[in-house]
Amino acid sequence: MNGLTRRIEPPVDGRQSQTALAVARGTGRLLHALGFSVVSELALPSGRRADLVALSGAGDIWIVEIKSSVADFRADQKWMDYRLHCDRLFFATTTEVPCEIFPPDTGLIVADAFGAQTICDAPEHRLHAATRKTMMLIFARAAAMRLQSLVDPTGPYDAEMR
Repeated sequence: MNGLTRRIEPPVDGRQSQTALAVARGTGRLLHALGFSVVSELALPSGRRADLVALSGAGDIWIVEIKSSVADFRADQKWMDYRLHCDRLFFATTTEVPCEIFPPDTGLIVADAFGAQTICDAPEHRLHAATRKTMMLIFARAAAMRLQSLVDPTGPYDAEMR
């Protein structure tokens, strides 16, 4: 490639609005700056799918639920189950969504496509060791499988990543 590095891009799965994708991107940048690695759309042991799951070097697990509008927040109450799978639970949204609609016992991040800011920190509720191990394995396997599927896009990885 004449000394150039080829950039491998993950496919967009089409479930998120452009606003949600922008919030996810900016929130991911914030989490990275805080020392976390992030996996999006991660299937949880409960069968739910978390928008962003972040893992710190110390093993802390945060889940961030993205809400792109008031209607999006009101239509989706599955986020309450996410507490069972993380040490801290956050919502991430845009500046257009009023912060007052979000529960006071969760954290709040306001983001755009270029960055994010934590408005309210999430209270900590530490996971049990067995749950933490399960979540770390799910996170690691999903990240590795997604990376492998980028390197080998015609490989048999799609079914295992859902």
